[in-house]
Amino acid sequence: MATFQYAAKDSSGKTVEGTIQAGDRGDAVEQLRRQDLIVLRVNESGKKSKGSKKSGGAKEKASLFQPKAKANATEIVLFTRQLSTMISAGISLLESLEVLADQAESPGMKVATRRLVTELRGGSDLSAAMRTCPKVFNELYVSMVTAGEASGQMDIILERLAQYVEASQELKREIRSAMTYPVISLVLVLGITAFLMIGVVPGFKEVFDGLGAELPALTLHVLAVSDWMRAQWYVPVAAIVGGFVGFSAMRKHPRGRLLLDQVSLKIPIFGQLTRKVALARFSRTFATLIRSGVPIMGTLDIVADTAGNQVVSDVVKASRESVRNGNMLSEPLSESKVFPPMVVRMIAIGEKSGALESLLEKIAEFYDSQVKATIKSLTSLIEPILICFMGGIVGVVILSVFLPILNIIGELSG
Repeated sequence: MATFQYAAKDSSGKTVEGTIQAGDRGDAVEQLRRQDLIVLRVNESGKKSKGSKKSGGAKEKASLFQPKAKANATEIVLFTRQLSTMISAGISLLESLEVLADQAESPGMKVATRRLVTELRGGSDLSAAMRTCPKVFNELYVSMVTAGEASGQMDIILERLAQYVEASQELKREIRSAMTYPVISLVLVLGITAFLMIGVVPGFKEVFDGLGAELPALTLHVLAVSDWMRAQWYVPVAAIVGGFVGFSAMRKHPRGRLLLDQVSLKIPIFGQLTRKVALARFSRTFATLIRSGVPIMGTLDIVADTAGNQVVSDVVKASRESVRNGNMLSEPLSESKVFPPMVVRMIAIGEKSGALESLLEKIAEFYDSQVKATIKSLTSLIEPILICFMGGIVGVVILSVFLPILNIIGELSG
């Protein structure tokens, strides 16, 4: 008998560590599973695991010259669907991963799949192996795979994972495509304005000074702004750079991130869009995890971490403590101002009827459609606003240039 050190999660989602006596590592894992624990790590006392041996020494030096285990969402979806198909076809998990490792196109994905193969050959579970590639398989992914291992429905769980990642990416693409046009248009407006004020207006100033004519107030103001921009050009540049750096620093600090997320929910028009995106993500993640058999406490942990908004995350964390104390999930959600009454009511009905995941999926579908409709209306609204803004700037510059000329022509003709 040997002594093994282990780390695992219990039914409440809490990580527990300890030692266990067993004949070998497989026996230790089996004993822990019989205790309803989700195994994260099992190592024989006094020895390093095979994975840890590979992580030191020569491998650390080699990693400087080798690609890291990473992948984009498209690669993860493809990997997940292919693995689900091969498992459902009766191909063993190890053989399926070996095939995927051989056909992986990107260096990062090839490194990740080869690492999974190595870990499985060393006796690790798939979920434990995936934890060695956190940049490819996040906590949600690993938790669902763990649930698939426990239920024996790995192919079904992987199919749900692929659908979840695809739906999440589609929502991100909708938002990104909607914001690309306004951002590019705003940059063009600012660039045209800077060109006119720094490159065009100063040339007319020399003409006006040579004529010695009295200039209108509008022209004087435009010339003053042009002179300031030419002399103090570094001020707006420093303000833009400083604003970007300050925003990034606030996002990294917990209090700053909370403040920014609070403000993002209160911005007119865009605040409602941010709220709908957060609710759609919350509902879809929650429904996917519950349907896959992940324990409720672990589900709430993951949902809080993937909410995408600190305000929503704090509400979910508070609801987790309430559920731990035996209360219903809908009770703490109803006390917050983030979740609309419709969402709270549907969650309450789902808890009472036992169909929580179905109602959460309907909520996700509803807010997905709301987000798409809001983005479409915002795009159609932003376009004329930007056109009017750019036309106004150009019009002011043109008027400031032509008003003195018209005055001079009037005096000469008079």
